[in-house]
Amino acid sequence: MTKLALHWQIIIALGLAVVAGSITGTDVTVFGITFYAIFDFIGTLFLNALKMIIVPLIVSSLITGIAGIGGTQGLGRLGSKTVLFYMTTSLLAILTGLLFVNLFNPGIIDGQAARDVLGLSAEQGSLAQEKVMGRGTGDIAGVFLSMVPTNVVAAAANGQMLGLIFFSILFGYFMTRINEAYAEAQYNFWQGLFEVMMKITEWVMKFAPIGVFALVAKVVAGTGLEVFKPLLVFFLTVLLALLAHMFIVLPLMLRFLARVNPVRHYQAMSPALLTAFSTASSSATLPLTLDCVEKKAGVSNRTSSFVLPLGATVNMDGTALYECVAALFIAQAYGLELSLTMQFTVVLVALLTSIGVAGIPAASLVAISIILGTIGLPAEGIGLILAVDRVLDMCRTAVNVFSDSCAAVIVARSEGEENLLTGEEQQA
Repeated sequence: MTKLALHWQIIIALGLAVVAGSITGTDVTVFGITFYAIFDFIGTLFLNALKMIIVPLIVSSLITGIAGIGGTQGLGRLGSKTVLFYMTTSLLAILTGLLFVNLFNPGIIDGQAARDVLGLSAEQGSLAQEKVMGRGTGDIAGVFLSMVPTNVVAAAANGQMLGLIFFSILFGYFMTRINEAYAEAQYNFWQGLFEVMMKITEWVMKFAPIGVFALVAKVVAGTGLEVFKPLLVFFLTVLLALLAHMFIVLPLMLRFLARVNPVRHYQAMSPALLTAFSTASSSATLPLTLDCVEKKAGVSNRTSSFVLPLGATVNMDGTALYECVAALFIAQAYGLELSLTMQFTVVLVALLTSIGVAGIPAASLVAISIILGTIGLPAEGIGLILAVDRVLDMCRTAVNVFSDSCAAVIVARSEGEENLLTGEEQQA
């Protein structure tokens, strides 16, 4: 299986998990141990590995990402426009996801939470409901207070990720405002840590097929094939939200902000989009994205060389949308009624974590675990979405890359560049 692409490994693991879970159920044993217990052990081990990398990965990626922005032209005019566009589109993507998940309610089956069908712990759902019960719009102030922890180490240990994210952003920003020699040493340290965490994340994701097999087999063994009904609704909800963002929101921005034909931009970016879809990696697609934006869309190297690498690091529209829908789907499945305050918290955390999500396959699972912890849900909920995560990962990566390319065109137009997406440039 090591010679197969990761998505094929996961698809095969998913099929085997359905068969294994259906055959073994909860009672079949080997050497006195039930297969259900074995599935549970392996699945928990995989989830623990994901949780293990959360703090160092998010902190190092945010610090290096923000430091990179601050150190590149000192967040000047070009940088300010780019960051504003990325924050705006990410927020619009999250709100689109919020709209669709509340419209379709994928975690609700026949008017009831899908908890029993999905084999989730009723106790965990009750504890989460107690945590958020009685909160209203007035508690939004508490969300912002939690962004400034009294002890950042304790915040990391206790899973208070909002405070940790805010501290990381501040650290990255002011790291570029100190003596150059010290700043370079700090940046090298955090960049080195980030590279190490990327390697560890890639290593952990090599075990994703095994994790998918165990987690899905456990659910199927405990509940049967009914588990896939809510997953199908969840899959369609995410897909429709991604399509709405990619084919409605972003084209409107191209039309009215850049005054270009969106159809021509789709044509110009088609090689990069297909590569992004197949690799599920914004970083791996970056060279081709640069080529398409410069040679086919007509954007100058000055603009594209700044906007696109930055976008591959901090602009994750599809990922942010997916994180929001996935977290609310899991909350619905647990029977957790999220108030306006808690949904605002999900939006805020999704926006912040999308900045620090690495451009590698399935890294958003780490961010989703952060959001789940913020609203009081266990990381085991991630096991629900692993069965369909790979295909959705491919889709949201294409959205991420397309958003980056839209940013390059819109920023280029705002900088006075002409000949964008003309017939001549498209043929170049």
